[in-house]
Amino acid sequence: MSQAEQFDVLILGSGQGGKLLAWHLGRAGQRVAVVERQWVGGSCPAVACLPSKNEIWSSRIAHLARHAGEVGTITGEIAIDMHKVRERKRSMIAGEDAAHLGMYSSSGAHLIMGSGRLVGPKTIEVQLNDGGTRNLTASQVVLNLGTHAAVPAIPGLKAASPMTHIGALDLDYAPTHLVVIGGGYIGIELAQAYRRFGSKVTIIEHGSQLMGREDPDLAEEMLRIVSAEDIKVVLNAEVTKVEGRSGAGVTLAVHTPEGDRIVEGSDLLVATGRIPNTADIGLEAAGIKLDERGYIRVNERLQTSAPGVWAIGEAAGSPQFTHASVDDFRIVRDNLAGGNRSKTGRLIPYTMFTDPPLAHVGLSENEAKRHGVSVRVAKLPMSNVLRTMATDEKQGFLKVIVGASDDRILGFSMIGAEAGEVMAVVQVAILGALPYQKLRDAVISHLTYAEAIGPLLSTIPERS
Repeated sequence: MSQAEQFDVLILGSGQGGKLLAWHLGRAGQRVAVVERQWVGGSCPAVACLPSKNEIWSSRIAHLARHAGEVGTITGEIAIDMHKVRERKRSMIAGEDAAHLGMYSSSGAHLIMGSGRLVGPKTIEVQLNDGGTRNLTASQVVLNLGTHAAVPAIPGLKAASPMTHIGALDLDYAPTHLVVIGGGYIGIELAQAYRRFGSKVTIIEHGSQLMGREDPDLAEEMLRIVSAEDIKVVLNAEVTKVEGRSGAGVTLAVHTPEGDRIVEGSDLLVATGRIPNTADIGLEAAGIKLDERGYIRVNERLQTSAPGVWAIGEAAGSPQFTHASVDDFRIVRDNLAGGNRSKTGRLIPYTMFTDPPLAHVGLSENEAKRHGVSVRVAKLPMSNVLRTMATDEKQGFLKVIVGASDDRILGFSMIGAEAGEVMAVVQVAILGALPYQKLRDAVISHLTYAEAIGPLLSTIPERS
């Protein structure tokens, strides 16, 4: 092995937390290197968050155009140009690539494109994408490895070459019939998008409801919404065999409590969860321990079992959202500077970008029941929100969880127009430990969706 190049900090993976840390440390004058196998900036700007929301927005425009006559705008026949949809997305990605490269250049952080493998404590061997090898070492190493889509061990599935979200976001055609295995957030988002692009769509979900982590009333409302767009949903369904090839035609044998059935489609998308990118990269050589699911074991300060090695993002078991990785960056940044910042007790919100979207923060009603937390629950249908009198966006509802013995807001969920924006208002109130009456009696601008928070909180039952 050649002499290792010395850095102050090495970062394996250029996802959200890793790149922010590299740029911060580079600007502070440290010698920093980031090793990235494929996507500058990680998956979020290249094949995940931004591309998916870009294409989802294109599908929403198509949906609005089809329904424009309902509000008085008369249009002709609507056609979808999937080449244009894809090129719009690719143009955005190209802009993101350029912006990321500019940030590396201006910060002084080194971006090394290649496949990294730990070959000893704090030492990484990089097989460069353009040929050759580099050996790198540092006093501090940060692992930002990410995850990849899981493909279940169903007979015939691998041979059918199913798409994951990456392939589904790079099609230049709308499938005749898209079959989606998995009724979670990614599966539902892409199912609705392709239905609006003109595809027939069927979702096959193993569980008893869509979005298995959500409260049943939210899952039922989402089922009603997607069903109203003629997306077929099969629940309590186990795919036992797959034949054919995605893009050329597939046949799925599906077992349900009502009996066995056959689902035929043209294209197949698998959206059944994520697997950490921790296998076969030499973690054991560096003394880095994994948990039983293959995620990196970290403490509350995001330190691994190996001295001087940190881990951030999804592969470290953090919630699988870009904004969680951003907070991981803050934790490691401060702790590298001698602080004692922790991930304990942080409040992580999330939004599913269906139309209407789902947003949630804090405690759910299901979680309260599981943990024996006594709460008060209030709900408000979107049809009671004054803003919807103008927009007709009346699908969904708002739901709030308040402590039974005090007046603190513990959680909030919403399916409805601008749900993510409304949620942020409630999140701030939770962070401030405000009694719900403070937010209930706030003067919120009329005519907004956030104005619904007042009527929602006005229906909180009195303390018993």
